[in-house]
Amino acid sequence: MPVEISCKSEYALLALLELASHYNGGEPLQIRQIAAEQHIPDRYLEQLLATLRRGGIVKSQRGAKGGYILAREPWKISLLEVMGCLEGLNPTPEEEATPKTLETGVIQEIWHEARQAADLVLQNYTLQDLCDRQSARKQVNLMYYI
Repeated sequence: MPVEISCKSEYALLALLELASHYNGGEPLQIRQIAAEQHIPDRYLEQLLATLRRGGIVKSQRGAKGGYILAREPWKISLLEVMGCLEGLNPTPEEEATPKTLETGVIQEIWHEARQAADLVLQNYTLQDLCDRQSARKQVNLMYYI
């Protein structure tokens, strides 16, 4: 079963990874900084960050030194929370409806089970986990080039 991350989610996670990797500095990052570092179109990033702000994942600060910061520590923001904010991972009304046929019901049960498994994986990873993996990969690449 091919499972792919949407472009919207990928860009948002890249932006959040950038914010998480700068979290300890305490300084907000501007959209153009994040966009340039992660190769995300500015206008699209602006929309994504607005969605994440409404979802309570990031905060914005106005002013000359303004920009975006994480609303909470990166180890307290799960990937499931991020995906739910962006993609609305709650079941749709038609998924909760009584299946039209026995066969449809069987298929819906398996699909529901698969979504629960995916949700569990996303719940168990945080933005901090992404940062840790990024750091580990950078170390491996650095050692490879030495």
